[in-house]
Amino acid sequence: MAIEFAEKTRRIPVYPAAAGYSLGTGVAMLASNEATFGPLEPVVEAARRAVIGANRYPDPSYAELREALAQRHGLSAARVALGAGSCDLLLAAGEALLEPGAELVYAWPSFSMYPHLAAASGARAIAVPLSADGVHDLEAMASEITVATRLVLVCNPNNPTGTALPLGEIEAFLKAVPDHVCVILDEAYVEFSLTVGDPLASLELLEANPNLVLLRTFSKVYGLAGLRVGYALCGSDSFRVAVDQVRQPFYLTAAAQAAAAEALRHQDAVEQRVAATVAAREELAAALRERGHWVAASDANFLWVRVSDSGEDGPVVAALQEHGVLVRGGSALGGPGFLRITVGTADESARLLAALAALA
Repeated sequence: MAIEFAEKTRRIPVYPAAAGYSLGTGVAMLASNEATFGPLEPVVEAARRAVIGANRYPDPSYAELREALAQRHGLSAARVALGAGSCDLLLAAGEALLEPGAELVYAWPSFSMYPHLAAASGARAIAVPLSADGVHDLEAMASEITVATRLVLVCNPNNPTGTALPLGEIEAFLKAVPDHVCVILDEAYVEFSLTVGDPLASLELLEANPNLVLLRTFSKVYGLAGLRVGYALCGSDSFRVAVDQVRQPFYLTAAAQAAAAEALRHQDAVEQRVAATVAAREELAAALRERGHWVAASDANFLWVRVSDSGEDGPVVAALQEHGVLVRGGSALGGPGFLRITVGTADESARLLAALAALA
């Protein structure tokens, strides 16, 4: 007799993880929105020192990292939540906020983790289509909020389209959201956004909106995807208390904590890397448009590129892989006929463009 699993395991979609990690170092890894740069040497050294004491459990209060984040963002440490990547905090938010009879509202296509929250909890998911330009329709999202709504997710810049809304539009949207609804503004890519501008600007929204949570990560701009550190800046401390209550202790390793805390001390280097990424993004987008592709206006470290009017992106993904270039097909991300392409090094961009030319 087979093991009997919970019904929710049949509802939860399989996360569309990128393939190709076993192909070796000769592949252009443009599928997972990873930074092209590695962590700074002081960050590596901080993690190395932490590993020396790995026979002990990490600090369960995460005091050093939470205080470092609190000081950088002008908040009390009580309003800083941490997680093993921003996905960990999203899943914890779903567990803390959602249940059968509750509702969750988000745009689509957007971050592919969002459907997991409703599926795992039994809540009702309401996915609001993006505009034709791949932008959130905040008015349509607001119209879907009811007394049953517990959670609204706004990804800004949006993954997978890369599009972003100015904070003025976010602020107006928040005024239309009832106080009982938690709004998570997912800003995993905000440091790359020219539309948002100053990545600290959205902090002003927290003071007027206790139901708001700004979700961020060390995986992208800090180049620490392999260590899995995410954080949330909260309008009140109730969100942090709730998500910590539903998770296991010690969810962040000592090495991850130490590396993230050290990374915050090197903002000048981070800003230089961001500037280089944005320049490379604009150059690649221009090259793709010159070749006749529609490319969404990106505020992230990736591009959303139409490659097929028929919705068939799989053959292009497979053909690019044969040329040693890994990208993400839009079909797995809610946008058939598109590719999501990470902005890589100059060499990787050249390989991508050459491979696309060979397929034409």
